[in-house]
Amino acid sequence: MKEQLQQLPNARADEHDTLHYQAIVIGAGQGGGPLAGALAKSGKRVALIEREHVGGTCVNVGCTPTKTMVASAGAAELARRGAEYGVSSGPVSVDLEQVRARKQSIVEMFRNGSRDSLERIEALDLIFADARFTGPRRIEVSLEGATLELTADYVIINVGTRPATLGIPGIDEIEPLDSTSIMELKRLPRHLLVVGGGYVGVEFAQMFRRFGSEVTLLQHGDQLLTREDADVASTLQEILTDDGIEVVTGAEVLSASKSADGVELTAKVGGETRRFNGSHLLAAVGRRPNTDSLGLESAGVSVGDRGYVEVDEQLRTTAEGVWALGDVKGGPAFTHISYDDYRIVRDRLLGAGERTVADRQTPYTVYTDPQLGRVGMSEDEARAAGRRVGIAKMPAKRAARAIETGNTRGLWKAVVDLDSEEILGVAILGHEGGEVMSVVQVAMMGGLSYKALRDGVFAHPSYAESLNNLFTTLGSDPVAQSPPAADATSAS
Repeated sequence: MKEQLQQLPNARADEHDTLHYQAIVIGAGQGGGPLAGALAKSGKRVALIEREHVGGTCVNVGCTPTKTMVASAGAAELARRGAEYGVSSGPVSVDLEQVRARKQSIVEMFRNGSRDSLERIEALDLIFADARFTGPRRIEVSLEGATLELTADYVIINVGTRPATLGIPGIDEIEPLDSTSIMELKRLPRHLLVVGGGYVGVEFAQMFRRFGSEVTLLQHGDQLLTREDADVASTLQEILTDDGIEVVTGAEVLSASKSADGVELTAKVGGETRRFNGSHLLAAVGRRPNTDSLGLESAGVSVGDRGYVEVDEQLRTTAEGVWALGDVKGGPAFTHISYDDYRIVRDRLLGAGERTVADRQTPYTVYTDPQLGRVGMSEDEARAAGRRVGIAKMPAKRAARAIETGNTRGLWKAVVDLDSEEILGVAILGHEGGEVMSVVQVAMMGGLSYKALRDGVFAHPSYAESLNNLFTTLGSDPVAQSPPAADATSAS
């Protein structure tokens, strides 16, 4: 016990060898790490328990590595398109080992930088171990062969999620890839089968197509990206098809088996049974929370049917003194949401604010090429809410900057409340769509009328300048400006 205590200088042991902290944070993700640091810097004694790597999903297996590899795929595509710009080059090939090495070096730089910052905080003990609740605000960890009991005034759960499995007959025989393992491949798949047409599926499908693989994408629903409006989703599907990806919607995957090529999937498509053969299979069918081994029932923390921790608008769980941050609580699974969760709980615990998660904006970007930047309501959501909706919409090729850079694919769309002139939401499917979306988001944060963007003076030639063009289209389509249908409030 003495050796373990030397590694935990901020713990206070009682007569039963139970170690007490003022705060315990489980998980060093993009919410947990900053929160532990902020609490410790405020003078509280804090334990931050992490099972594997500092940085969470984002740094280690999510945003950082995937977008690093997306950049490599983009470089390959631009090289192939060189002749369009008057630039000659030889045949393009991709060294997946080098792509992986570049990805890993950036991951380790971010991860190690975050760890070093935490380890320099005197009041914080960084513990690498599995954590499990054994009672209210009581945590069990194993450290160098010894089992330790930790208690705290309050506990914060930030354990994140992991890829969900594809539950079909035969799947265990073929070792399917997920969003983590596919980034560790050393050789390029000859033909990648992707099951799942959500954000993860479309990004990896396009990435590996640009690396040089044949790609077939199977989506159970009738459109890709089911949260998006149909016109936006169909435009992205056209782009992926134009890139040479076989996109099959309405595909119910029934079973998997080994084949001479590697993998065979059987699926029902349009009432017919079809077989799809490939060398590798990526299951991109969502994620599941890392709560099954936490012992939450011992702590009095309730979870929903899918295992996500239940929280209120202040991010408090059903157990007194226990909060949850980030993906583990369900809802939008984005790094910036986890970070905002941290700010909300930090301010509450330190008495610096009373903000909640209610009505906060949820911007996000899908890193296909072109990007899809989204914030606010979709058209369907606005009409379902009973708003008198106006739609501003234009093809991306109407942006002068898109023509000049040779990136004309996509669709820009904004949703406006015709009564208040408020911008309700925007979807920018276009080159640098995430950056253009952010310009509109700032206008929404400031409560500006759409006319401020329609009439504003922006630098030429920039993508933001074409917001003039976008909002000028409002009113040009009488169908788009029609009032909501009588039953819109009951629409899903």
